[in-house]
Amino acid sequence: MASRTAGGLRALLARGRSAAAPNTRGGSPPGGFFGEGTKDATHGVLFGETPPPPGQKRKWESWEAPWYATGILTVIILGVGLPARPDSRLETWAHEEALRREAAK
Repeated sequence: MASRTAGGLRALLARGRSAAAPNTRGGSPPGGFFGEGTKDATHGVLFGETPPPPGQKRKWESWEAPWYATGILTVIILGVGLPARPDSRLETWAHEEALRREAAK
């Protein structure tokens, strides 16, 4: 019985592999979103952006200034705002309440 099951499993696995299907790494369709792509080699530039000619500066995209400004403001607000927040821990309240009740005795 075990040999029949193993034989059936082998046949099922062999049927799943067809000669028409290419041997791909991911299993996604060729040319799909997760496909391997068509670019043959890297060109040595970051994000595929061509460098400006010598002596010229790179021009910022329209989204870059707000992106950097938002990041800097976030760091400033969190860096100043979080340490300056009031102490609202339960332990602090309990300590102050205990001191107030001791003073009232």
